[in-house]
Amino acid sequence: MAVGKLRMGMIGGGKNAFIGAVHRIAANIDGLIELSCGALSSNPETAKESGRELFLPDHKNYGSYQEMIEKESLLPESERMHFVTIVTPNFAHFAPAMLALEHGFHVVIDKPITLTLEEAKKLQAKVKETGLTLCLTYTYSGYPMVKQARQMVKDGEFGQIRKIMVEYPQGWLSLPSEKDGNKQSAWRTDPSKSGISGCMGDIGTHAAQLAEYISGLEITKICADLNIVVDGRALDDDGNILLKFDNGANGVLIASQIAAGEENALKIKVYGEKGSLEWHQEEPNTLKVKWLDAPTQLYRTGNGYLSAAAQFNTRTPSGHPEGYLEAFANLYRNFALTIKAQIKGEQPTPEMLDFPGVDEGVRGMAFIENVVASAGSDQKWSDFKI
Repeated sequence: MAVGKLRMGMIGGGKNAFIGAVHRIAANIDGLIELSCGALSSNPETAKESGRELFLPDHKNYGSYQEMIEKESLLPESERMHFVTIVTPNFAHFAPAMLALEHGFHVVIDKPITLTLEEAKKLQAKVKETGLTLCLTYTYSGYPMVKQARQMVKDGEFGQIRKIMVEYPQGWLSLPSEKDGNKQSAWRTDPSKSGISGCMGDIGTHAAQLAEYISGLEITKICADLNIVVDGRALDDDGNILLKFDNGANGVLIASQIAAGEENALKIKVYGEKGSLEWHQEEPNTLKVKWLDAPTQLYRTGNGYLSAAAQFNTRTPSGHPEGYLEAFANLYRNFALTIKAQIKGEQPTPEMLDFPGVDEGVRGMAFIENVVASAGSDQKWSDFKI
């Protein structure tokens, strides 16, 4: 059964949006997906204007996500969208995702998955009930050298994992830019739109997901310290967390958005009995591998000595920069291949299924709620509860 391009409907991501264009570029890279319809803003006029700028036909350019989902569901299978991509602020994730699933559409959604853990669990139950597929864009898990790191840990090359150190410093909220009309900082520092955590919800979740993804371990205990550094903020803009994992390993997670001068300096180190690995997001083509009794090695993207997982998610010849957009595209590509296989009645391969989903979304929301609870407690260690 031949399956053409998957038709994507986008919610949010219109004019002057932060991440919508990145999603569209990533979805388009492999030629497997096309933007077929959209409700590109919560303002109907802006939504329609944004759709026209992206050359959406009038009958596929909707004023609201409710209208788009309901009207698309009535179209013949050959015309309606296959899935929706939700690129709105956190508070506007749950309702469109649930409505899309209820109408039979697969979903791609920005992280964190929802505003609360309760909402995330409801989406998890709906995904299980419908059998539909949800992809959550924890983008950093899409990098080839992250795949390589994960495979080396899985193959036992470092022995038992003992310690994980992960940090994500940014500097863009070092000043109160939300008071100067910056829309991105305004909603991220607003509890009604961002949720109960600022920095840890926004980027700490990325660090936690990366630690679990590479190590194959799960966080079981935390000891959290959250800080509001910039006066007048309602949500944390900095934090430090001690971690314990389900194999007995310990770890440290640092996330900050007031680290002046930093951009997106996500770094991770994973230490085992026999050696360790180190990966930096701002230099993503290199994986540093250090051994207890041998010289340090540098693994580089695009080479034949890499694992099948790394090679499957590599796009350019060695020595050519491969970065954020390609990693983002790997999530869309793997998601699209999974949907295409399902349409054809085939079993998706493990490589196709390698993208974050609703379960990672639930763990991300649990991370946020556990961190906030721990930070407000006098108890040193708190169990990681879901």
